Amino acid sequence: MNYSLINILICFLLIYTLINGCMAQKNNLPEDFEQILPRGRIAAINNPTFVTADKANIKDNSWVLAVIINNQARAYSLNLLNSHEVVNDKIDSTKFAAVW
Repeated sequence: MNYSLINILICFLLIYTLINGCMAQKNNLPEDFEQILPRGRIAAINNPTFVTADKANIKDNSWVLAVIINNQARAYSLNLLNSHEVVNDKIDSTKFAAVW
């Protein structure tokens, strides 16, 4: 066998495994399960911008998801995360995902 044939076979096996895995997941869902949005349809927030707490347009008693890295704090509004679920962010050279 040459390498191109091996690559084709590997791609075929990967696609076959992905399709069968997705079908198995779908078939194993509870009977009363209702999927409102397909997986991957809620857009993440990438490279967010921040304002100081006194300029943030959220109430003082609002819930936030807090992250502290290298003594730098970030707060992500849970009301905002209810719509996006994931924020891809970076503090200094540390990349992370804030997930709700």
